Amino acid sequence: MQDLRLSRETLRPAILFASFATVSLITTFIASPRNRKRAVDWFKKPPSEIPSVANTIPRRVEVIRNEVERMESIGSSADLDFITDDIISEQFTRNTQFYGEEGQKKVHESMVVVIGLGGVGSHAATMLLRAGIAKLRLIDFDQVSLSSLNRHAVATRADVGTSKALCLQKHFKEIFPECEIDARVQMFDSSSEEEILSGSPDFILDCIDNIDTKVALLAACVRKGLKVLSATGAGARADPSRIRIADIGESSIDPLSRSVRHRLRREHNITSGIPVVISTERPKAKLLPFTAPDGKEANPLDYQVVPGFRVRTIPVLGTIPAIFGQVMASYVITSIAGLAIQTEPVLNLDVDHYALLHQRLVEREELLFGTASEVELDKEEVAYVVREIWRGRSARAQGSREVGRGMWNAMKTLTLTRWDVNKPPSIANLVLFTFSEAEEHEAITLELLKKEEPEFYDMVEKRLEVARREFNC
Repeated sequence: MQDLRLSRETLRPAILFASFATVSLITTFIASPRNRKRAVDWFKKPPSEIPSVANTIPRRVEVIRNEVERMESIGSSADLDFITDDIISEQFTRNTQFYGEEGQKKVHESMVVVIGLGGVGSHAATMLLRAGIAKLRLIDFDQVSLSSLNRHAVATRADVGTSKALCLQKHFKEIFPECEIDARVQMFDSSSEEEILSGSPDFILDCIDNIDTKVALLAACVRKGLKVLSATGAGARADPSRIRIADIGESSIDPLSRSVRHRLRREHNITSGIPVVISTERPKAKLLPFTAPDGKEANPLDYQVVPGFRVRTIPVLGTIPAIFGQVMASYVITSIAGLAIQTEPVLNLDVDHYALLHQRLVEREELLFGTASEVELDKEEVAYVVREIWRGRSARAQGSREVGRGMWNAMKTLTLTRWDVNKPPSIANLVLFTFSEAEEHEAITLELLKKEEPEFYDMVEKRLEVARREFNC
């Protein structure tokens, strides 16, 4: 309560300063004889000819005075309505404009736990805060180091040696003081699991770089039915265009994710269903050799402060973990706000594959209608239909969790065909089916399909409606 009052007391002189600064600028302007004459001439004009900003100054002063009085009357964040409070609503107005007042209200009412507050976790937590998450639990047992400043979201040299969790808490209070921050200098393990995951959090962000702890956390979230998003390896990468959100079953390129996936399958029978942030870029560097304080080579295991935690370092370009964290925060806040985001599947398709699907569409048109003259899509538009609308899967298999090689093999059996045979094969009228499904669809009318399978019909229509809006067709 005291921190919140201090924050608003700090804001009061800032507001007043802005007003006095405006007055000072006017005073400075008219100090010059030349400008004074221009100002006098300006003020001699009738009110109707004076720019409206001059008429708003008294009203602005009154608004500022009222806001200061209102701030003094507020005691704690529990007394606030985040949607109607003038300061908070203005701070998050761009978010509200993006996904609506109801969406922003959901964000304000949510609780998110971020475990691991290094390069990835600090950026994820920062953007969750800036989005308006009003309850954050921040977990990390480690301290800010000088070498971590190249990738940490808010830490400064003055923070070196302090707890990462408490460092974020300190800086966060200056950004969004009304947020309830539960900062814990703690490590996730079986003894702390219940405490850390308590309170029915809306999302868990796994930003841990240790395999044992990562596996334990993900298994616990699955067991408890908690929504979790996991970050894989961000070190030794440089290409931001390769960063994706995918199912953990698709993350075969990343060594950390590959090890985690193997352990989850072997120890917990978990093979898919966990979204992860990955880079499809192969690491450009390896772990650096470990040397003892005397400069000689040594066994890293002899220097572990915590068993199982990596001692050797990996080269890190600070921008990549930052983007990982931004991606995680965006995924979480849009999910909470109810803004549907369809992630693109990790398919290693190149232009030749899309050319093949394009050719299959042309051949199907010629077979069914005797000509392919109405096919006006190019390969890039075919790629959009396959990736963005149908996520690389048959319209009949949108709920499938098949990933990796199984998904790749399924692509060999897919073809594009018209949804409505009476309309041309445009972006907004193409569905992805297996060959047998395409034949069945072509043998039935949409009216009968809508009657027999209303849920499937509605799902396809909603997907195609997105394309209609985006392409104005």
